[in-house]
Amino acid sequence: MKILALSDTHLSCPLPRELLELAGKADIVVHAGDFNTLEAYESLKSGSKRLVAVHGNSDTPALRDLLPESERFVVDGIRFGVVHSGKHTSDLTNMRYLALELEVDVLIFGHIHRPLIDQSDVLLVCPGSPTHPRMSDPSVVELTVEGGKISGSIEKVSSGDVCGYLTFARSIKG
Repeated sequence: MKILALSDTHLSCPLPRELLELAGKADIVVHAGDFNTLEAYESLKSGSKRLVAVHGNSDTPALRDLLPESERFVVDGIRFGVVHSGKHTSDLTNMRYLALELEVDVLIFGHIHRPLIDQSDVLLVCPGSPTHPRMSDPSVVELTVEGGKISGSIEKVSSGDVCGYLTFARSIKG
């Protein structure tokens, strides 16, 4: 089973074609909040076989009413949780405790706009942002669940702007 995780798209229009193509290839698409508008949500929903989504802090009131703050689902015995953010999202210890509170094996979250995968007794996954990254390239995370095991990777996408920090850091000459 292929899972595409993304977050923090922050768009007022339909999602970029590249993201919709990736979504169309996945069995499940997970969006960890901050679509920004109902139109962006609807474009992803219409292009996905199955969409699991939560609202983020920048989503419109209509999306906050439509989408939950957290969501859980199971694939091949692996328990997944999805949130936009928790207390101190950048502190992985706090995110680990949130995963334990939700009783999940994998916690997909957003808010920080930087991708990460961290494995301890739980798997923490932040897909970053495919359109507005911070200190990273535009990205999503592709996960595969097979035989009760999970594998995955951070994938760079070309649909978003490169973070200004990276542009600056890549051009420094000594």
